[in-house]
Amino acid sequence: MNISGVIVGLGNPGKEYESTRHNLGFMVADYLLEDAQRFSPDACSPLSIGKKKYDAWKCRIGTSRNFWLIIKPMTYMNLSGEAVGHACKYFDIKPEQVVVLHDELDLPLGRMKFKIGGGHAGHNGLRSIEQHLGSRNFNRMRLGIGKPEHGSVSNYVLNRFTKSELADVEMVLEGARKGIEAFVTSGFDEAVKVTNAFKLP
Repeated sequence: MNISGVIVGLGNPGKEYESTRHNLGFMVADYLLEDAQRFSPDACSPLSIGKKKYDAWKCRIGTSRNFWLIIKPMTYMNLSGEAVGHACKYFDIKPEQVVVLHDELDLPLGRMKFKIGGGHAGHNGLRSIEQHLGSRNFNRMRLGIGKPEHGSVSNYVLNRFTKSELADVEMVLEGARKGIEAFVTSGFDEAVKVTNAFKLP
């Protein structure tokens, strides 16, 4: 099966984690799947390859004729690399062909950045992926969630978005979709241009 790359939405499985800040990567992955199927009912098809480590879909995104794998690790955040490593080995995917969608404390909600390589800045999902790929040289879409003014970071990221934030989150999901579509159709430089320019109105 010819797969051009892997798009990974990071998050934690289970209803208790739905719509939490730490699950913004999952939310973007879900949005990509829904949008692809709106574009064409047969644009995505589920795959049974993850050995329960992850859910996977083979998708065409936007106008691209190539297939991409969209995965959501079911290993919980700290072991995300197990899922990504398995998928990349199964399809012979290099780190440079991987895009990880993840929440980012160092950016406010409504901002996002596209980059390749770099550190994990304490993000356990990224740390696990680095370990299992043996490389930092994968693409990241950093999705801002902001920092708490007080209290623990761990509680903050596991809290749900507030009602007042949800309208902004919907716009972020669409902005992230455009960034991913730019990547799969036009490459890294265009993805950086589209993603980094995104701002809330």
